Amino acid sequence: MKTAIVTGAAGNLGREVIRKFISQGYKVAGTLMPGESVDFPAEYFQGMTVDLLNEEASQKAVGAIIERNGAIDAAVLTVGGFAAGDIEATTTSDIQKQYKLNFETAYNIARPVFIQMRKQKRGRIFLVGSRPGLDGRHGKGMVAYSLAKSLLFRLAELMNHEGQDDNVVVSVFIPGTIDTPQNRKAMPDADFSKWVKAEEIAGVISFYCSNESVSVREPIIKMYGAL
Repeated sequence: MKTAIVTGAAGNLGREVIRKFISQGYKVAGTLMPGESVDFPAEYFQGMTVDLLNEEASQKAVGAIIERNGAIDAAVLTVGGFAAGDIEATTTSDIQKQYKLNFETAYNIARPVFIQMRKQKRGRIFLVGSRPGLDGRHGKGMVAYSLAKSLLFRLAELMNHEGQDDNVVVSVFIPGTIDTPQNRKAMPDADFSKWVKAEEIAGVISFYCSNESVSVREPIIKMYGAL
C-alpha cells in the first residue's frame, strides 16, 4: 500500500486530495492545525497536529510516518496564505510573514520527505505555486505574496536537479481561482463555471502519481480553469 502526506488536511483542497488518494488505496497522513478535525476512515487516514513553522516538529512528524509505513510515495503541500500590498505598502516584516507562511511551511516538510525519497529511489512532491509567483506581471499589488511563492519554483528546480538520478520528481501546480464556498462568498458576482474545482486538481495530482505517468517529469502544472 502506498503512502502520501498532505499538509492542510482540513482545507478544501487538502480534503479533496486526501479523498482521491484514499480512493486509490493509499494510506494518508494529513497535517492539521490545533482544533481542526476531518472525517476519513481511520484505516486509511492518520491526522497529525503539527506546527509546520517548527522545523524540528515537522521533521519528527515525517520521521514518524516513515517509521510507521516504511516509505513515502507522494507529498502534497497545500498550506499557504495570501496578503495584498504594493511596494509602497510592503515592509520587510510583511515579506517575512509571507515567506514563513508560503515557503517555510512547505520546505520544513519537503526537505525530510525529499531526503527519504532519494533513499528509497522514488517519489513525487507537489508544491502549490501561483501565477504572481511565476510571472511578476500578475503580481501587481501582491509583492510579499509574489516573492514568497516565487521561491517554490526555484526550490522545485533545485530538488529536481538533485533528485533526477533517484527518480524523485518535484512539481509546482498553479491553480486559478478554486471553486470553494469561501471564494463564492467573497466573489458572489463571478462566473463560477470558469473556476477550477478542487477535485479536478486532486485528479491531476493522482494521475501524476500513477504508473501511467512514470516517465513524465513536468515541473510546472498550470490549472487555470476556463480563461
